[in-house]
Amino acid sequence: MSEPASETSARRLLEITDLDVSYRVAGGRIDAVQRVSLSVAPGEVVAVVGESGSGKSTLAQAVIGLLPGTGTVTGGSIRLGGKELTGLSDKAFRSVRGRRIGLVPQDPTVSLNPVHTVGRQVGEVLRTHGLADRRTAAVRAVELLGRAGLPDPQVRAGQYPHELSGGMRQRVLIAVATAADPELVIADEPTSALDATVQRRILDQLDALRAEGTAMLLITHDLGVAADRADRVVVMSGGRIVEEGPVERILREPTQAYTRTLVAAAPGLAAPVTPRRVPTTAPLVQVTGLTKEFPLPGRRSLRAVEDVSFTIARGETLGLVGESGSGKSTTARLVLRLADPTAGEIRFDGADITGLRGKAWRELRRRAQVVYQNPYASLDPRYSVREVIAEPLRAFGVTDHSRVGELLSRVALPSALLDRRPVELSGGQRQRVAIARALALSPDLMVCDEPVSALDVSVQAQVLDLLEELQREQGLTYLFISHDLAVVRRIAHRVGVMRAGRLLELRPTEELFTDPHHEYTTELLAAIAGARVGAS
Repeated sequence: MSEPASETSARRLLEITDLDVSYRVAGGRIDAVQRVSLSVAPGEVVAVVGESGSGKSTLAQAVIGLLPGTGTVTGGSIRLGGKELTGLSDKAFRSVRGRRIGLVPQDPTVSLNPVHTVGRQVGEVLRTHGLADRRTAAVRAVELLGRAGLPDPQVRAGQYPHELSGGMRQRVLIAVATAADPELVIADEPTSALDATVQRRILDQLDALRAEGTAMLLITHDLGVAADRADRVVVMSGGRIVEEGPVERILREPTQAYTRTLVAAAPGLAAPVTPRRVPTTAPLVQVTGLTKEFPLPGRRSLRAVEDVSFTIARGETLGLVGESGSGKSTTARLVLRLADPTAGEIRFDGADITGLRGKAWRELRRRAQVVYQNPYASLDPRYSVREVIAEPLRAFGVTDHSRVGELLSRVALPSALLDRRPVELSGGQRQRVAIARALALSPDLMVCDEPVSALDVSVQAQVLDLLEELQREQGLTYLFISHDLAVVRRIAHRVGVMRAGRLLELRPTEELFTDPHHEYTTELLAAIAGARVGAS
């Protein structure tokens, strides 16, 4: 027997009914959200998942009244506690935003004012809504920063955003979003740019708000995060809801092909992979006692890499994992000889390259290439795809540019893209172009520095499949840098765990995952999003 409509409605805090949102573009409009209906009850976490362009962030912006100038709600209803929000004036919405609905945005770097202390920015919410005067707001801001999990909140309140780490800045945003004790918090990809352990702490903090009765609309592309934290999941694609239901049902028995694709692509939800046999070929790279120090003011120095040693066999993928600041990317730069070590030795194909200069250094550039983290920043926006891929060929005097088309085909992209510019490509297409460019000179070693962290999970899976295929066919050797252990488990033969510049352990991948020796490795493994569900 169905519940009376009045009782059901009373338990809903947020009610969205048949919502349509469009953007004006040259020559017409784009329907970004179409006939979307969902609800969130007090104390409930509803996760909206989907890839870039699915409409999930547009949905969140419509709820909180922050659509860009070209965006318009063209139909449907958004009600908060029975109050209609669509059609509210900007002035009326300001009394709702912050007071009844809080927002934790994705990027704290652009969401915080760089010229104001974080304490002032938290307190400003209270003053805006008439909840405190200047002195009381300052005291309350310290309390809120502490509640959001910042250590030494009294000290942090007097600091500026640039003086805090990414995880600390995200906690400041939580304090801002919850300062006025809103009934609903919208968390829009709140942890996508953070390390796994920091991500877990931020999500734990959001869980604590839920325990206090706060409702949450969690926007994410990562089903692993949704699996760990949500009560219900709403799956969006192409601006529409394609599937919704309790989190366990969506993960165990998805009915739609698109949902099944997302579940299969989420690294943390995947079943343990078949162990990859470590190649026994001669080492291509040998690193011994590698140390790198950076000078600091006052005759001090920062030791970013300390006494690190490892080898990489030909045809092997060695993963280096750790949080930001662990030294993994600096180690990669040293191996590529893009930075000079303070101490230690680097050998490549048997030759000592530690002090390489001039012509010999240039030859190393031919044999060792890099694929960077951000495909949006690593490709010259002025160049066409053809010019991007041909650039290393030109640099080394290779005149046969017919290879460009072959390389594009090798990374499974159509030749029709050759004359497009990077801005006309998706993130996954851009990263494939970056891989094609790295392959242009037929290198022996490719350093992949967070190559999939900026991509949606299904695109991540496609790029990882491509890297594995290229290794099988061409015998490539990879140094794979990542903060995401679930991704590394998928692709690496062996994994090294770094922290504070030191290599804590280095073991075959499945051995490390099933029997970690260092407590820090255990902490990293426990922080993998979706691991609890994937293991059950």
